[in-house]
Amino acid sequence: MSDATTKAAAQRPIAYRGGGFAPSPRRWVGFIVFAVLILFAEWGTRSGWISALTLPKPSDVLETFRDLYNSGLLFQHLAPSLTRFVMGALIGVSLGVVVGILIGLFSYVRAGMVPVVAAIFPIPKIALLPLFVIWFGIGEGSKYALIAFGTFTPTVVATYGAVDNVDRTLIRMGQSFGLSWWSIVRKIVLPGAMPGILSGLRISLAIAIILLVAAEMLGAEYGIGAYILEAGSLYDLERLFAGVVILSVLGVLVSAAVGLVERRLLGWRT
Repeated sequence: MSDATTKAAAQRPIAYRGGGFAPSPRRWVGFIVFAVLILFAEWGTRSGWISALTLPKPSDVLETFRDLYNSGLLFQHLAPSLTRFVMGALIGVSLGVVVGILIGLFSYVRAGMVPVVAAIFPIPKIALLPLFVIWFGIGEGSKYALIAFGTFTPTVVATYGAVDNVDRTLIRMGQSFGLSWWSIVRKIVLPGAMPGILSGLRISLAIAIILLVAAEMLGAEYGIGAYILEAGSLYDLERLFAGVVILSVLGVLVSAAVGLVERRLLGWRT
């Protein structure tokens, strides 16, 4: 091998191979999947292969959206739903993160709270809606309480599990360097637990959307849940699927928001 060839080989850039198993963003794939499913449903309903009694045409659902928007009913139903979702989830997630961190850090709190969380976690939260109505009334209080309670327990479990899974070697290293207890919590424990906390947040917010619909089906004049209940009672499939699509879009937006927070807070993992 000549000196020129050796020099050229030495100067050739080497591809970075330390990315681990970090997934590459392929957002267009999701759009293609949704487009294929919608086109398939449109073709099936128009050709008669799918019965109109079981699935409406996507074009008819889109027309229903247009009517909802033009009439102003879309925002009339969406605004109270978003308010209930944000307030209930904010209360439940905030308390859940705080309690989960305390359980992960303090033995007495763990001994006292883990049995309580284990006892209330399996309870179907929707079954408690009548009880919350008795306690907080038929108004907004019962809806906030149901969503907050439903998001509290999974957030607690995910948070203290994430704290437990922080690498103890890093904690011992911080102790060997003389870091204070608070410095170890702030610089090692919380950043190390953040991936698990955010993963639990995705689940908790999805549960919040489910409980939002259940809460609005009882004693709510406006809201996506009330809109779906009314459409279902009239067997209006176009309106029913329009409400379901709104919930699906809300779920996608919430997941995207959590993903944005992950990219901002967990950029150190790349």
